[in-house]
Amino acid sequence: MPTTVPIKYAKKGFKPETLLHLYEQLVKPRLIEEKMLNLLRQGRISKWFSGIGQEAIAVGAACALLPDEVIFTMHRNLGVFTARDMPLDRMFCQWQGKRLGYTKARDRSFHFGAMEHHIVGMISHLGPQLSLAAGVALAHKLRQEGRVSLAFTGEGATSEGEFHEALNVAAVWKLPVIFVIENNGYGLSTTANEQYACKNLVDRAIGYGMRSAQIDGNNILEVYSTIQKIAGELRENPEPFLLECMTFRMRGHEEASGTKYVPKELMEEWAKKDPLDNYERWLLETGVLDEKRQKSFREAYKKEILEAVEVMFNEPEPVPDTAEELHDVYAPALPAVEPTAATRDLRFIDGITDGLREAMRRHPELVLMGQDIADYGGVFKITQGFVEEFGKARVRNTPLCESAIVGIGLGLSLKGIKSMVEMQFADFVTCGFNQIVNNLAKLHWRWGQTADMVVRMPAGGGTGAGPFHSQSNEAWFTHVPGLKVVYPSTPHDAKGLLLAAFEDPNPVLYFEHKALYRSENGPVPEGYYTVEIGKARQVRTGNDVSIITYGLGVRWAEKAVADLDLDADIVDLRSLVPLDYEAIAASVKRTNRVLILHEDTLFGGLGGEIAAWISEHLFEYLDAPVLRAASLDTPVPFAIPLEQNFFPVERMKEQLQKLIAY
Repeated sequence: MPTTVPIKYAKKGFKPETLLHLYEQLVKPRLIEEKMLNLLRQGRISKWFSGIGQEAIAVGAACALLPDEVIFTMHRNLGVFTARDMPLDRMFCQWQGKRLGYTKARDRSFHFGAMEHHIVGMISHLGPQLSLAAGVALAHKLRQEGRVSLAFTGEGATSEGEFHEALNVAAVWKLPVIFVIENNGYGLSTTANEQYACKNLVDRAIGYGMRSAQIDGNNILEVYSTIQKIAGELRENPEPFLLECMTFRMRGHEEASGTKYVPKELMEEWAKKDPLDNYERWLLETGVLDEKRQKSFREAYKKEILEAVEVMFNEPEPVPDTAEELHDVYAPALPAVEPTAATRDLRFIDGITDGLREAMRRHPELVLMGQDIADYGGVFKITQGFVEEFGKARVRNTPLCESAIVGIGLGLSLKGIKSMVEMQFADFVTCGFNQIVNNLAKLHWRWGQTADMVVRMPAGGGTGAGPFHSQSNEAWFTHVPGLKVVYPSTPHDAKGLLLAAFEDPNPVLYFEHKALYRSENGPVPEGYYTVEIGKARQVRTGNDVSIITYGLGVRWAEKAVADLDLDADIVDLRSLVPLDYEAIAASVKRTNRVLILHEDTLFGGLGGEIAAWISEHLFEYLDAPVLRAASLDTPVPFAIPLEQNFFPVERMKEQLQKLIAY
C-alpha cells in the first residue's frame, strides 16, 4: 500500500471520534455500491446509478448538518440516506420496485422522500429541488427556527432555468439555504466545456449577490468542516450560499452508459483521488484507525447489507390494486362548511379578496406570493391593503420566477405551511409548468407527501388583451392526475371555493375570469364558509335542453336562454377536477338534449371529455347528438371584433336552435 496520500487532510480541530464517524459513514455507501454492482453483473437487478468516487460530498454534508435539517438529494447521494440511518431493507426495496419501499413501487431509484429522515429526493427533471429547498429555508426564516436546508445539483443541471431562478429568489429573500454543486465533470457524456462558458460555476454566485466557495469534493474533512461552518453562519444570519465541490464520476451516468467517452488518463488521475481509499489510508497512517477496527466494521456492515438484500429479494412483486392506485392520487379533503352569517352584495373580485382575507386570518402562517401583490396590491388590486394587515413576510412580492415561486410554495408545504401563488395572468403559468405537473401533482401519489398550496390563475378574454393575456388554459391541467381545478362564476363561489382550496391538502388551481371581476355581483355570506370542491351548481332547471358550462360561459348561457326564450337546464360545473358526474347525469336525464359550452378552444377542450362520458354512460337518455360550443381553434386575437368572433357566443345560439329542432 502506498505511503503517500494524494489528498491533503488536516487532523487539527477534529476529535478522533469525529474522524472515525466520518470514516464509517464513508464506508457504508461504498459497500452498498459494491454489492449492487455485483448484483447488476449477476443480472439480479436491472439498473444502478453509481456515486463511487464522490461519496465524500454526500456524507460530509449529511454529517455536517443537524439531524432535522432537510436535505434535497440527487442520484449519487446515497451517503445522505445511509448517514441519516434510513432502513436498508426499505431503501433496497425502493430501488427494486417493491411495496416495502417508500413509493409503494410507483417510483424507483432515489425519486422519493422521507420526511421522517428529513430527506427529499429528486425528480428526473433535476432542477426543481433547488426551489423546494429555498421554500423550506423560507419556512425556517419565517418561524425563526435557526435552521438551514441544503440542496444538491450537478454541474449539468446548473444550465436549467430553475437553478438560476432558485438562486435569484433565495438571494433576494436572504434564505438560509446551501446550494451544493457536485461538479463531477460530465452530464452523462457532455463535458463541462460543452455545458458552460464560465471558468468556475461558483463564479455565478457573484451575479446573484451571494457568497460562495469552491472546495475539493473528495476531501471528506474539507467538505464536512466547510458545510458545518457555513451552516452555523446561516443559522445566525440567514442568506444563501453556493458551494462548488470538485469531484469526478468514476462510473457511467448509469451503468448501462459505460465510460468509454472518458479519456483513460483522466480516469487514472481521478482514481488516485478516491475519497475512501485516501481517507482510510490516512487514518491508518495517523493511528486514528487500526486494521482490527477497520475489518470489524466492514464485516458488520456487509452482514447488515446482506440481510437487507435478502429482504429485498424475498419481498413479493407488487400486486396491482386499482382502487388503491386511484385513491392515493389525492389526500383526503375536509367536508364543506356551511355559511352561518348574513350575506352582502359583493363584486366577483371582492369575493376573492374576502376569501383571501378570511384564509389569512384562519391560517396564521399562510403565505401569499406573486408579482406586485404586496404594496401595489396586484395588477387587479385583489390584495390591496393586505400588507398593512398581514405584513410583508406573509404577503410577498416575487421576482419574475414563476417556476421557483411554485417550488418555494411546495417547500413551504413540506414544513406544514400553506401558501398561495398568484400567476399575474394564467398565461404566465407556462413558466412554472414543470413544478406544477411533475412535482405538485405527483407528490402525494409517489410517496404520500401532501402538496398543500393554491395557484391562482386570472384567466380568459373579453378585455382585448391579445394572445398572451387572454388564454383559457384550464384543460391543460385537468389532464394531470393529482391536481384539482376549480373555476367559479359567482361572487359566492369565488369566496367559498377559494376557502375550500386552502382547506384542501392537495394542490388546487383556482381559475378566476378577469371579465367577471368587476361586472358580476351577487350575495356573499360574511365570515367563513366553503363550497365543496367536486360539486356543481344548478343555475336553473328546465326541460328543453341542458347547457353544461363554467366560468364566463354561465353568463353567456343565461343570456342566450333569455334571448331565445328556452326552458333550459343550466349546470355550472365550477369544479373541473373532480367533476360532478351526478349533476351532469341528472341534467341530461331531465332534458335529453345537451350542449357543452366553454370559452376554451374546441379541440382538446374539456367539452370533448364530458361529451364522451355522456355518450358512454347516458346514451339511452339522448334524443339528439351531444353538441359543443367553444372558441375558435386559434390563439386569442387582440382586436375586439376579432375577439368577439373568436368567442362561441353566436355559434352557441345556433347549436341550441339545432338541438331543439332535432
